[in-house]
Amino acid sequence: MKKIAVFVDVQNIYYTTRQAYGRQFNYRKVWDRISAQGEIVSAIAYAIHRGDDKQLKFQNALKQMGFTVKLKPFIQRSDGSAKGDWDVGIAIDVMELAREVDTVILLSGDGDFDMLLDKIRKDYAVSAEVYGVPALTANSLIDSASLYHRIEEDLLM
Repeated sequence: MKKIAVFVDVQNIYYTTRQAYGRQFNYRKVWDRISAQGEIVSAIAYAIHRGDDKQLKFQNALKQMGFTVKLKPFIQRSDGSAKGDWDVGIAIDVMELAREVDTVILLSGDGDFDMLLDKIRKDYAVSAEVYGVPALTANSLIDSASLYHRIEEDLLM
């Protein structure tokens, strides 16, 4: 059975599905779709912690599905901008787990991950799949993936 590791850039998926469709992503549907392909040996969702009840319920729902939820504090800067980026954390975890699985699945449209996918495909001979909103997924990320899955109406709530 194929071993799969799943990595979710929660902020990216939230904002891209909201911008493109005005709707939320259905994590249960994608979990069911991925688990039909093989054994999910690791599933990590990377999110920003704001501490509100709605967010805590969402995080608990992810945990009940089987995700490990990693949180970073939300940082509001004095100039009004915000910080809460998981790119390095995701990259480290992907590099560590890629050698233990057959397939890495990344849910993000962020082109910063293109070199990461190129590297794990070359160095570990894994399949690297991406789920992203078509209009908001970097072409370089799509090109670096073994397989690109479009997040469209069928994966929304």
